[in-house]
Amino acid sequence: MATKQVWLNLPVKNALKSKEFFTHLGFTFLEERTTEHSACMLLGSTNFVVMLFAEELFKNFIQHEITDTSKSSEVLISVDAESREEVDELARKAKEAGGFVFGEPGENQGWMYGCGFCDLDGHRWNVLYMDFSKMPK
Repeated sequence: MATKQVWLNLPVKNALKSKEFFTHLGFTFLEERTTEHSACMLLGSTNFVVMLFAEELFKNFIQHEITDTSKSSEVLISVDAESREEVDELARKAKEAGGFVFGEPGENQGWMYGCGFCDLDGHRWNVLYMDFSKMPK
């Protein structure tokens, strides 16, 4: 099978409020694919697609219950940062926009610097700056 593209679908309580949150963090959206009930977010240089779907619409797709993010996590979404400063900035912006930082910016294993935050719907995001010159051999 030749896969042309992979994307991630996330349930959200309010697609437009979630779009505002991620726009504040600096992420971009395809406006032509944004409706009252969904938003198409692009991540990274490859424009990885993250679709934000209103919960009722999402439930129709999965034919199952949605995970209660206040009690558990099903996924950790990781994105890279260009610098330690960018990690700090994303943590600050997440707080400003109404998110929750569960992992304050800090060193990890001597060669990574990162933070963790929850978006408005409790999905957990991991932001990492990796200095491969310091990675143990």
